[in-house]
Amino acid sequence: MMRHALVLTAGFGTRLRPLTDARAKPAIPVAGEPMIRRIASWLVSHGVDDLVLNLHHRPETLTAVLGDGSDLGARVRYSWELPRMLGSAGGPRLARAIVGADPFLIVNGDSLTDVDLAPLVDAHTASSALVTLALVPNREFLRYGGVHMDAGGRVTGFVRRGPAAEGSYHFIGVQVVAARAFDGVEPNAPVSSIGGVYDALIASQPGSVRGVLSNAAFFDVGTPGDYWRTSHAFAVAAANVSIGRAARIEPSARVMRSILWDDVEVGAGATLDECIVTDRVQVPAGAAYSRAILVRGENGELLVSPLNVEYETENRKPKS
Repeated sequence: MMRHALVLTAGFGTRLRPLTDARAKPAIPVAGEPMIRRIASWLVSHGVDDLVLNLHHRPETLTAVLGDGSDLGARVRYSWELPRMLGSAGGPRLARAIVGADPFLIVNGDSLTDVDLAPLVDAHTASSALVTLALVPNREFLRYGGVHMDAGGRVTGFVRRGPAAEGSYHFIGVQVVAARAFDGVEPNAPVSSIGGVYDALIASQPGSVRGVLSNAAFFDVGTPGDYWRTSHAFAVAAANVSIGRAARIEPSARVMRSILWDDVEVGAGATLDECIVTDRVQVPAGAAYSRAILVRGENGELLVSPLNVEYETENRKPKS
């Protein structure tokens, strides 16, 4: 089984702001556990225990929650992208020397899935592909762009979200790659894989990019609403409050259906209803917030923005 993976964690997470002003997106807690730790634990459970993370935005929040990975049974190292972020192809081009294996896995650090890695690795090994993508049916084609694949498993192209993506497949952020897939990327140049390098490979070497279809679960954390739904999907049944490390809640405060990160203080008589409260926020005594995101500003001030949540009727609980 493949042991080496690059986890892509450098992105700004722009659509998730203001949450990503407080932490890098993969460091954000999902039901109390930072997403990157959930990803690392899942990889280790599949025998993938030698991990490299690429870093750019708020890197200290990632290294703080993952460290060297030894408590999870992993070896974790870091690829620093400075002064600029290098993208989904430029990042692997830089990091592949640190990964030190060929082929290796690339896993997105900003989403969660339970895809079985063995069939993906086996399919890649059995083919002459440079890239093998984990795919599921694209049931939300108005929201997600898609992948076109022929009957033989060869990826033939990519399509933007919208009506044209109906009947396509959804890439769920897990892939096996040959190191030479990034040979054409100029060192330290910001370059994308889909929409860039992979499109060029498909055009010049048909069959070099392939897909493996499954019915794996996929949990997006693209927006605050997505984060809200994903965190509650992973929460213990009947739990409607997620409380992080060292939170202090006065007995007279009321906290309902909310997510509290680390080192939060909730004052006496305060009320939180359907709120996300990020690290080190101090909720004043007697304050009341509903469907709000609370962030600590650079000078310690409390910044409040609305939390827009659209409830889904379908229950997408992760597999146990």
